Amino acid sequence: GEYDFTGAGAEFTPDAASALRAACAAADVVHAHGVRAGMRAALALRGRGRRAPLVVTWHGTAPDTGPLGRLGRLLERHVARAAAVVLGSSSDQVDLARRRGARDARLAAVAVPAAPAPPDTGKTRAELGAVERPLVIAIGSLVARRGYSFLLDAARAWRDLEPAPLLLIAGEGPLRPELARRIETENLPVRLLGRRRDADRLLAAADVAVLPSRWEGRSLLAQEALRAGVALVATEVGGVPELVGDAAVLVPYGDTEALAAAVAALLHDPARRAALSTAGRAQAATWPSEDDTVAQILSVYDELMERRRA
Repeated sequence: GEYDFTGAGAEFTPDAASALRAACAAADVVHAHGVRAGMRAALALRGRGRRAPLVVTWHGTAPDTGPLGRLGRLLERHVARAAAVVLGSSSDQVDLARRRGARDARLAAVAVPAAPAPPDTGKTRAELGAVERPLVIAIGSLVARRGYSFLLDAARAWRDLEPAPLLLIAGEGPLRPELARRIETENLPVRLLGRRRDADRLLAAADVAVLPSRWEGRSLLAQEALRAGVALVATEVGGVPELVGDAAVLVPYGDTEALAAAVAALLHDPARRAALSTAGRAQAATWPSEDDTVAQILSVYDELMERRRA
């Protein structure tokens, strides 16, 4: 409902094997988003004669280690080989798909719609309790790969700044109890906001945005921060360097001292934040538009339909 897919002409089918097989049987092209969806689509198409070609867009990657990592890599290999075309949201995703055996892997950056002009940021800061102190924000689900434990380590160092910045984390997930315990026990200047529908308003009010993830493809927060002209500190992982160019401060994942120092330096340097704001908007202007994204996807569909008719 939030994105009005039905209003744009989409139909929803129950996520059951029989319904998926029926939908795939009637399709000219099947497009799955994510490896798990790609696996379900590949199974639904299996055993059919002149079956519809499968397109899979990869947005993420398997865990690095452990049983889940091994299973994830197996799924990636199966999906990469089953797909007629794999579309990667960042260049590292394209490279990964090729390593997993994709016959045809291409870069297909997903555009993020521009946010509306934010309301009065002073009012927002007052509501958040950050009128006379710097405001730092992170947005994303509370899961391990987001690096929030690492971010709280950095926030511990910010307690010594004068005035101490307030860190807001907008998002929900299984790590909430653990993070909440740390915030209380260590007396950290951090607030967990839970799931919010006004992330663009919160972001516009911030002095610095932080992306501490272990891995990101085409990060939504990075795109929104640069478009809003908010200085960004992010980990140098996945598709982030390609996405932001020189318009953000990049630090190694897990380097608490580097993250804490980068944020503190920006909070004490308004001129540097202003330069990053300008650079961020310029970088965002180079990204594909929604129309560019749609045109590319439709061209892939047309190409596959031509192959099928040949």
